[in-house]
Amino acid sequence: MASRRLSSLLSRSISSTLSLSQGQGSGGLWRGSNRFSAAAALEEPVTPPVQVKYTQLLINGQFVDSASGKKFPTYDPRTGEVIAHVAEGDAEDINRAVAAARKAFDEGPWPRMSAYERSRIMLRFADLVEEHSDELAALETWDNGKPFDQAAKGELPLFVRLFHYYAGWADKIHGLTVPADGPHHVQTLHEPIGVAGQIIPWNFPLIMFAWKVGPALACGNTVVLKTAEQTPLTALYVAKLFHEAGLPPGVLNVVSGFGPTAGAALAGHMDVDKIAFTGSTETGKIILGLAAKSNLKPVTLELGGKSPFIVCKDANVDQAVELAHHALFFNQGQCCCAGSRTFVHESVYDEFLEKSKARALKRTVGDPFRKGTEQGPQIDEEQFNKILKYIKSGQESSAKLECGGGRFGSKGYYIQPTVFSNVQDDMLIAQDEIFGPVQSILKYKELDEAIRRANASKYGLAAGVFTKDLDTANTLSRALRVGTVWVNCFDVFDAAIPFGGYKMSGMGREKGVYSLSNYLQVKAVVTPLRNAAWL
Repeated sequence: MASRRLSSLLSRSISSTLSLSQGQGSGGLWRGSNRFSAAAALEEPVTPPVQVKYTQLLINGQFVDSASGKKFPTYDPRTGEVIAHVAEGDAEDINRAVAAARKAFDEGPWPRMSAYERSRIMLRFADLVEEHSDELAALETWDNGKPFDQAAKGELPLFVRLFHYYAGWADKIHGLTVPADGPHHVQTLHEPIGVAGQIIPWNFPLIMFAWKVGPALACGNTVVLKTAEQTPLTALYVAKLFHEAGLPPGVLNVVSGFGPTAGAALAGHMDVDKIAFTGSTETGKIILGLAAKSNLKPVTLELGGKSPFIVCKDANVDQAVELAHHALFFNQGQCCCAGSRTFVHESVYDEFLEKSKARALKRTVGDPFRKGTEQGPQIDEEQFNKILKYIKSGQESSAKLECGGGRFGSKGYYIQPTVFSNVQDDMLIAQDEIFGPVQSILKYKELDEAIRRANASKYGLAAGVFTKDLDTANTLSRALRVGTVWVNCFDVFDAAIPFGGYKMSGMGREKGVYSLSNYLQVKAVVTPLRNAAWL
């Protein structure tokens, strides 16, 4: 049931778009919705149905104040007002958290208990999250600005599914027996790597928690997690639930704080055995440098993207418009794999453009707690201003602004759904990761041209392909230099599907069986055989 709810909300497939076009027409589902209506934005914000319970650091199983006693505000992006003041961790707090994680790994029960018992604790945790899912979804919406329905019906079920998935892996991690050329018995052991440092972003706080904590704990490691300073609240809540499920003290430590202080201290810590980071490419480079300069710890990076979405000449335009719209505007456009370069074949370009503009104008923008809202506010003022600067850049570079382009309402960080046409490859809006609700539509003539232009990016995280032709789909899937190619669908985030990028979109893979290798060491054990009956 959870996976079906997730699929309907977090992904758009060709079957779902078929049902839209056959049942209601391309815009029927949104009939009667506001079109950038300022009235919607001027309504009084909905009072969130949740209270903030946890604002301290979680170290060694206990909520504690930061060593400095400092706190920082976390804001409601609907209004810019303070939700709560949260403990501000720095290098001293990271030291305390790492010490707790080290002791839990070297001396504690977590890596020494049976893998089956670890899996049972993870499953109990998933059950507790499911019991508190409405409260967690409300807290995520309040702190992040994403629509409540997206959080409640999509992201919380996925969070639970991810921990079920990794709990299932816990007792299935094993090595091999390897035949040798001489009289030796050779086996490989897959051992937990030790203390894992993890730094998660603000766009999907709970999902990124699951992507990183799930495989690390399934493999028997201990964790120090640094949350994004914009969205610290839900990680503290679920970490508390993990301890209620029976997680031993020190196994999972959560430090809220800022990148240059807490994040840098974690990445450069000499007693951290592995670092995993999701965020911008620029910060990823800093993380990699800190890891290299300290103890040369291995690094997993899931970084930025500028994903192409290629609409082929045989496409059903209504379906392609809806899927391309979802690929870009999902989560307010704050998605690393967003289909932010929409390449459309010249034979269907004009029709696609007009229908994309109409779809953007029908997009429901407003309070994310209101039912029917498709798009909430951007995360904060910094991101809000960055997006508006990119929109101005597009206008100044002779791209045509088809709709949107400005602030929505007068309060909070809402931006109108924006569509540009006549976009050229050398424009900033076609090159940089905007991370906002700005769709850039580009025209192409030949498939080889689309491949060349799609690959002419420093990023390589994901791509979308929309076509009825299997040969075309296969050609594009193999030619595009990206970590994920979605054919006639987009944003399908099943727990078993690996996710990660080529080029400057990162290194390593999250999710699926491939993510386990990020948190394991492989050891070869060789012993001589005496009078062996066989080799």
